[in-house]
Amino acid sequence: MDVSGTDPLATESVSGVGTASQGHSVNLSWNASTSQNVIGYNVYRGLQSGGPYNKINSVLDPNLAYKNTSVADRTTYYYVTTSVNSNDEESVYSNEAQPTIP
Repeated sequence: MDVSGTDPLATESVSGVGTASQGHSVNLSWNASTSQNVIGYNVYRGLQSGGPYNKINSVLDPNLAYKNTSVADRTTYYYVTTSVNSNDEESVYSNEAQPTIP
């Protein structure tokens, strides 16, 4: 989202894989944003394609990966990420990753 009227932040791609080991989790990873002054990323999850999505990370994450351990069996989740710059401007959603939990 561009709230200052300047160029919007670039979007990034995200991918995810459901894994099974003592319960299930989803490991997400994405490429770094090419926008300037990016200080971190937010991760969002929804239950239907296109949203609505809810933010699942409690603080801005500077990493390019996220592990979601609060998933339910036999559920498909839809994940997107956003980048946030030093002016606290958030990009538009990335493409969706759609892992299905066994």
